[in-house]
Amino acid sequence: MKYSPEKTLNGTFGSLWIDDYYMAEVTGLEAKITLEKTEVNQTGSLEKGYKITGIDCKGTIKLNKVTSYFIQKTSDNLKSGKATICTIISLLADPDSDGQERIKLTGCTFDELTLANWEAKKLGEESIPFSFTGWEVLDTIAALDTTGN
Repeated sequence: MKYSPEKTLNGTFGSLWIDDYYMAEVTGLEAKITLEKTEVNQTGSLEKGYKITGIDCKGTIKLNKVTSYFIQKTSDNLKSGKATICTIISLLADPDSDGQERIKLTGCTFDELTLANWEAKKLGEESIPFSFTGWEVLDTIAALDTTGN
C-alpha cells in the first residue's frame, strides 16, 4: 500500500495551548508514554515474557524565548512549595493531510524552571520538560486502508 508523500505531516503546522493560553512561540512538542514492564519467568519457553506494571508520561515543549511565561506561571508556586498543574493541548493540522491530530494532556507539571539562559549573538530558545498523568485523544487522522479497497 502506498500513500501520497504530501500527506506526511509537517510540524510547521503544529499549535499548542497551555490552560487555554495559545503559545505562539512554540517550535516543537514531544509527549510520550514509556511502559514500565516486569519480567515474567515461564517454564517451557526460552523467550522472556513481560507484564506492564506502570507507565511513565513525560514530554518536552520547545519554543523561542519571547516572554517570561514559564517564570511567571511557576515561580511563585515553587517558592511556596506548590506544584503548577496545567492542561496542554497539542494540534497538528497540516493542510495537505486528511484531517488533524489533537491530543489533550492532563495533570501536567513542569520538571524544571530555567531562570536565565542566554548567549551573545544567539537567538533565545527554551526547552521545558514536563510530566503528565492523563491524556485524551480528541481528533485523529484515519489510518491507511491496507486491504486494497
